[in-house]
Amino acid sequence: MRVAVVQLAAEIDSRGNREAVVRQLSTLGADDDLDLVVLPEATMHDFGSTDHDLSAVAEPLDGPFVAMLATEAVRLGATVVAGMFERVDGALPFNTLVVVGPDGALRTSYRKIHLYDSFGYKESERLLPGEVEPVVVDVDGRRVGLMTCYDLRFPELARALVDAGAETLVVPAAWVAGDHKLDHWRTLLRARAIENTVHVVAAAQGGERYTGHSLVVDPWGSIVVEADSDDRIIRADVLADEVARARDVNPSLANRRLARQGRTPSS
Repeated sequence: MRVAVVQLAAEIDSRGNREAVVRQLSTLGADDDLDLVVLPEATMHDFGSTDHDLSAVAEPLDGPFVAMLATEAVRLGATVVAGMFERVDGALPFNTLVVVGPDGALRTSYRKIHLYDSFGYKESERLLPGEVEPVVVDVDGRRVGLMTCYDLRFPELARALVDAGAETLVVPAAWVAGDHKLDHWRTLLRARAIENTVHVVAAAQGGERYTGHSLVVDPWGSIVVEADSDDRIIRADVLADEVARARDVNPSLANRRLARQGRTPSS
């Protein structure tokens, strides 16, 4: 599976963000033979200040942001994953990942489960949490599990995705910069890869507010490719046989003795 990871810094201008995405993706084409393109959390519209009304800017799943992604997915012949704020009538919006297939159809969506009520911030005051249900989607014959930003700090979600068949975890994020934050970002991404023997593909917002450092990690926990803080696209080949080799040498999933979700160790 050939992957492109797009790092960008979104603004509180939805139209401008759509134009920026198209401009950045214009450097890619069908001849790149991509299977998966991953953009950050909140690509549609940045979080803005804490008093910025996300309900007023949220869009439906058939709105202009997803329509733009569909056009780009068809042009590239690839599946595209990106973050948006999903409109909910009469309520706060969801922090949602959308997955658009190479035919331009919306394949699935994932509403962020763990809202960022941490480091002095309260995402739950502005957004609704999604249902506690892991979302896995097929991309080029591979099972891909979806997580968003703060979800990364909850290893049980990654394990639930792997139990649902995921061999790759995709993590769009707007990982806020600060003391220890970049170290946490890298360490947690590598940990999720090592403990689950999976690839991890992480697309982060860059710029001054966020850490940047989008990266791809292999099932051994090694960083294959990593961005800095600027807008850029990084690429990697995510190979199924790498997962198989890692799980053959390190069969930690098979050696588990604690219960899987909904099962006892003896069942």
